[in-house]
Amino acid sequence: MAWTDSRIYRQFVADVLADTAQFKLGGTDVFKAALYGTGATPDRDATAANSAYAATWHGAAEIIDTTGGGTDWPTGGVSLGTETLTTSAGGIVMFDSPDVASGATADIAAAFGCLVYDDTIATPVADQGVCFNYFGGSNSVTNGTFTIVVHANGWFRITT
Repeated sequence: MAWTDSRIYRQFVADVLADTAQFKLGGTDVFKAALYGTGATPDRDATAANSAYAATWHGAAEIIDTTGGGTDWPTGGVSLGTETLTTSAGGIVMFDSPDVASGATADIAAAFGCLVYDDTIATPVADQGVCFNYFGGSNSVTNGTFTIVVHANGWFRITT
């Protein structure tokens, strides 16, 4: 599989607009970023079920911290922290958060991208994917802090 870009799941947008799923972006839901290597196959056209963490993404393709029982970047990923949903006069809606980091002694090898998913939502499926983000190539850290630097445009933005 080749990571080539970052995308919002079309089903996420459809579920938000059709009120099929009650995502609380910038609210009370917990969003996480889980790391993946080349074994994952991101597909912006995936169904809600196939975008979910527990479906296509969970398992051998997930990359976790390999020292200390995986506590610095555990299975299921790391919380985005305090997410924000902002709008601007320029017609832009942006989902953002602070940078996401592991603990200080992580060993992470060959992370190519991440899945951002809602760890709170249960309907239409649990842990539904919001977007996937490509890191531009392989990224690793040995006995250090692995950080996803969130772009100035956030995890994603929509121009209306």
